[in-house]
Parts: sequence; structure tokens; C-alpha cells
Amino acid sequence: MSLKEMLPGVRTLPRTDKLRLMQFLAAELAQEGSESTLTLGGIYPIFTPQGIPDSAADTLAAYLKQTETSG
Repeated sequence: MSLKEMLPGVRTLPRTDKLRLMQFLAAELAQEGSESTLTLGGIYPIFTPQGIPDSAADTLAAYLKQTETSG
């Protein structure tokens, strides 16, 4: 069945079924993407500038600490 044949049926689905279809397709693409270094359900670190001297995060933290004590 081609995409052109499926689209009219997909358009008539209720919203929840459309969301389930999106989740299914996303999972299928993730499993098929063998060239990707990411794995479905994997846990990956997210690096932030927190704790780096003179970073925006430290500047904001210092400002918030200052306003708490002066407020």
C-alpha cells in the first residue's frame, strides 16, 4: 500500500490514534536507523555550563542569591 493510498484513512483517525501512529513510526525509524549512534531508550548525558566560573549559570545563581539576601 502506498502513502498516497494511506493518507485519506490516516486523516479520518481520531487524534489519539494519530498520536499512537506517530509514536509507532518514530520507534520504527529509530530501530531502522542503524547508522545512528543513539539507541532507543538509551540514557545520554546533557552537559550544562553549571559550575563553570564566569558562566551565565554562575552569574544568574549569584544574582539570585544576592536578591534573596537583600529582599
